[in-house]
Amino acid sequence: MTLFRLDASIRAEGSISREVADTVEAAWTGTHPDSPVVRREIGLNPLPSTIWAEAISAGYVAEEDRTPAQVEAKARAAELVDELVEADAYVVSTGLYNYGVPQHLKAWIDLVITDPRMSTGGPQPLAGRPLVLVVARGGGYGVGTPKEGWDHSTPYLLRIFGDLWGMDVHLVEAELTLADVVPAMEALRGVAAESRRQAHVAADQHGRKIAEQVREAVSAA
Repeated sequence: MTLFRLDASIRAEGSISREVADTVEAAWTGTHPDSPVVRREIGLNPLPSTIWAEAISAGYVAEEDRTPAQVEAKARAAELVDELVEADAYVVSTGLYNYGVPQHLKAWIDLVITDPRMSTGGPQPLAGRPLVLVVARGGGYGVGTPKEGWDHSTPYLLRIFGDLWGMDVHLVEAELTLADVVPAMEALRGVAAESRRQAHVAADQHGRKIAEQVREAVSAA
């Protein structure tokens, strides 16, 4: 039983999304202490910005006519999908950057979709598998806030992981994560701390839940 973990934060130290994902991972390993965790770091080690275009263009030429860059792009896409197909459960952590999906996470998704196994309209090899999606947002985007509706990342990610790939997605959210470092948000630090606490509680619960889901699936197989 394998947990696949992908981190998209551009920060190592001080990243709330990584911190909450650690709680998910700890809950998983508490149930499956001897199971491997496969990690994909795209925040600190992003994919090349041109690799998606190379993978796409490779699909329009005969295999023997592909350039070295196209061959590399197709091989990298296959490597990414192998990681996903070979895992049993997943945790993806990301921040909200400029109200949208981080470019390196979008690049990963785009490259994954170029692999024939993950193409739209076909059977999805990840259908039904459990995933915990951890989202950290620096500000507040809830109902009634000035920025309500400005989060254009979370709905997209739910669409990709849940609707397109058919995964069983469990969402964990932490808001106002910049309150401790932005003076203008000082009055919101108490609310931010509570949001962070609740995110860890939810992360632990979901981590345990997906661990149990996998255990039951393996037992039933």
